[in-house]
Amino acid sequence: MTIEINSPEVEAIIRNRMAAGGFRNAEDVIVQALMSTPQAEAPATAAQRRPAARKSLAQLFADSPFQGLDMNFERDSDCGRDVEL
Repeated sequence: MTIEINSPEVEAIIRNRMAAGGFRNAEDVIVQALMSTPQAEAPATAAQRRPAARKSLAQLFADSPFQGLDMNFERDSDCGRDVEL
């Protein structure tokens, strides 16, 4: 396969990476760039994105130690305050 780079900016980036060390040639630079970029995959479901130790928000509330304690979290509406002009 032959890859042609027509952009002077891209060529300069590759040359700078090779000059900085760690890369023997342009192919190494391109391989590293491709390996560091995630492949396009099918969108993961919420369960797949969440680490196993973490719960969903719904599960967190369902397992709450305060469940069943008739707690009222409403607050009185703000009536404002008197202001002297």
